[in-house]
Amino acid sequence: MVNAGDMNGSGNLMDFLDEPFPDVGTYEDFHTIDWLREKSRDTDRHRKITSKSKESIWEFIKSLLDAWSGWVVMLLIGLLAGTLAGVIDLAVDWMTDLKEGVCLFAFWYSHEQCCWTSNETTFDDRDKCPRWQKWSELLVSQSEGASAYILNYFLYIMWALCFAFLAVSLVRVFAPYACGSGIPEIKTILSGFIIRGYLGKWTLLIKTVTLVLVVSSGLSLGKEGPLVHVACCCGNFFSSLFSKYSKNEGKRREVLSAAAAAGVSVAFGAPIGGVLFSLEEVSYYFPLKTLWRSFFAALVAAFTLRSINPFGNSRLVLFYVEYHTPWYMAELFPFILLGVFGGLWGTLFIRCNIAWCRRRKTTKLGKYPVLEVIVITAITAVIAYPNPYTRRSTSELISELFNDCGALESSQLCDYINDPNMTRPVDDIPDRPAGPGVYTAMWQLALALVFKIVITIFTFGMKIPSGLFIPSMAVGAMAGRMVGIGVEQLAYHHHDWIIFRNWCRPGADCVTPGLYAMVGAAACLGGVTRMTVSLVVIMFELTGGLEYIVPLMAAAVTSKWVADAFGKEGIYEAHIHLNGYPFLDVKDEFTHRTLATDVMRPRRGEAPLSVLTQDSMTVEDVETLIKETDYNGFPVVVSKDSERLIGFAQRRELILAIKNARQRQDGVVSNSIVYFTEDPPELPPNSPHPLKLRRILNLSPFTVTDHTPMETVVDIFRKLGLRQCLVTRSGRLLGIITKKDVLRHMAQMANQDPESIMFN
Repeated sequence: MVNAGDMNGSGNLMDFLDEPFPDVGTYEDFHTIDWLREKSRDTDRHRKITSKSKESIWEFIKSLLDAWSGWVVMLLIGLLAGTLAGVIDLAVDWMTDLKEGVCLFAFWYSHEQCCWTSNETTFDDRDKCPRWQKWSELLVSQSEGASAYILNYFLYIMWALCFAFLAVSLVRVFAPYACGSGIPEIKTILSGFIIRGYLGKWTLLIKTVTLVLVVSSGLSLGKEGPLVHVACCCGNFFSSLFSKYSKNEGKRREVLSAAAAAGVSVAFGAPIGGVLFSLEEVSYYFPLKTLWRSFFAALVAAFTLRSINPFGNSRLVLFYVEYHTPWYMAELFPFILLGVFGGLWGTLFIRCNIAWCRRRKTTKLGKYPVLEVIVITAITAVIAYPNPYTRRSTSELISELFNDCGALESSQLCDYINDPNMTRPVDDIPDRPAGPGVYTAMWQLALALVFKIVITIFTFGMKIPSGLFIPSMAVGAMAGRMVGIGVEQLAYHHHDWIIFRNWCRPGADCVTPGLYAMVGAAACLGGVTRMTVSLVVIMFELTGGLEYIVPLMAAAVTSKWVADAFGKEGIYEAHIHLNGYPFLDVKDEFTHRTLATDVMRPRRGEAPLSVLTQDSMTVEDVETLIKETDYNGFPVVVSKDSERLIGFAQRRELILAIKNARQRQDGVVSNSIVYFTEDPPELPPNSPHPLKLRRILNLSPFTVTDHTPMETVVDIFRKLGLRQCLVTRSGRLLGIITKKDVLRHMAQMANQDPESIMFN
């Protein structure tokens, strides 16, 4: 505190804000941060550290520690995210197999681990081994027959219901924020919105546990989206350990952007794809420094997951594939058709899912989340079990659909009629006519495709962790594999057609159906999320094949064009709007010819703007104004007559300042004058201590004139991340425009309900 001198008998004046007090500069829940202020505060902090570093060796070491803290946080995020992803993968593998049977000598082994460690397993019967027993074998000593099938069917459903019920109960009781994908909320948080608890420790713990349960239950959802949320929770936890990040919301968001990259890195084993995903899809502010740190976090996370080796194939993902056949120009046509299918599926899914989620929010359905999860799980399990392509986990299904048919494959999809005279290397098997197994697989895949399309619409958005990447890829992979087999058989039976003659000779390995599955998966994922560059990079990192970039690019671009023709929103933007988050999308264009004066408050006929004056209001006046209004801040003017703008004071900081002044400063009472000037005002003798609040005043609030086009105002809000902007004419205050006013105006211009832009 500073002695400000003696004035008119009022004794010692104190500007108690010369010392910082607790909670200053923090934000309330469900409010937007001020990016410019956070940036300015970090610059001041950095300047102070740099100047102090020249004073002593200890201060120099502290400045080095501060500089390295960012890299330390990235290292910790990568290690924890990679470890959690590995544990989740191992647990999901075991619990998915637990629905069908158990390993007798070590119950914690999955089916594959159990059989590969057994000495009695032969290569031909590698899926059957004495050590692994289905529940019917264990309980009634029968492996075949109707009674064994019914018992296995019943226990499959019971395990699925048990896992799903446990998951939804944990989410509901301990961490309501652990539900959903998490990516819409993370996009909103990274744009500057505060949702306290969304990235908390309980959310991290419950989301990790319930993610294992819901994926194991067999529901049509993936773990990839929620892994981004898990990684961001890790980022939030570690950033709270360093004051550089915990006290600056802008810096914290740089860490969260890098954590999102680490999440995708471990979800798909695609570190570069993760960095591009963070840049293209989730981040709002992404400086070059964050790009390097994201790259490092993604690298450490991928390395950690590779060390754990959850799939036992020395790869980071279950569906890593290698193809040996090049693609041909004539195949671009079916690839583009798959892109069209992906775009149409994306549009259908977004519209139906949003309609269902809106119904859930506005009807009684939303009051029974546990019942909804149980019903959807029961329907999924009952329909999924009879079909071998829906019974297995979705990741295993995608893995099988992506696979090229080698000589050692036992899948139905590889049941071709072989030529007994064939003498070829194992990796170059020529195209062959389809056998009965392939035709059986085709109609089973067709049924599985319809089932997946329908059930995913109802599953995504329930009160459990639910990712969308894997179900979308499964839909595309099934459609792609069927198209691939069709093209392969067409080329085999009609190799003399003009389109096949140049590149497909009899006895040659022309068409790779697995490649079509991969292209279809990319197309459907692109149609739903509207990703392009990051999607292609993720897909080629998955497959390790640079050769197939052009087919993937063609499908991804076609899919985006087709989906954009029906609506510009991806699934995450659609959910942001459904929930009413104040998210100003950088991709949205504003082309209307309105002015700042059309949007600012107060409008004509409304009460005048609530303002503070620089030296004529008492503490009681300020407290009354705060109590009677719910605004986040107040412009400060010279006087109510002149309305010349001085600065802007935040509501939260006014409350904290007055509360602290009453506790720590003698003589501050309700009729003390509050002043925002450098020097105290002239006061009559024996008047109470005035209260100086200049330190909390923002002396350079962002202002525009009343004739500024709204197109410019929207651009300013987007690029500078403003909370509010004051409207003036010749230095005189006219009104204020907040971020929500901008969002409401944009909704109004797009013929939408402006009141939907309210966080609920």
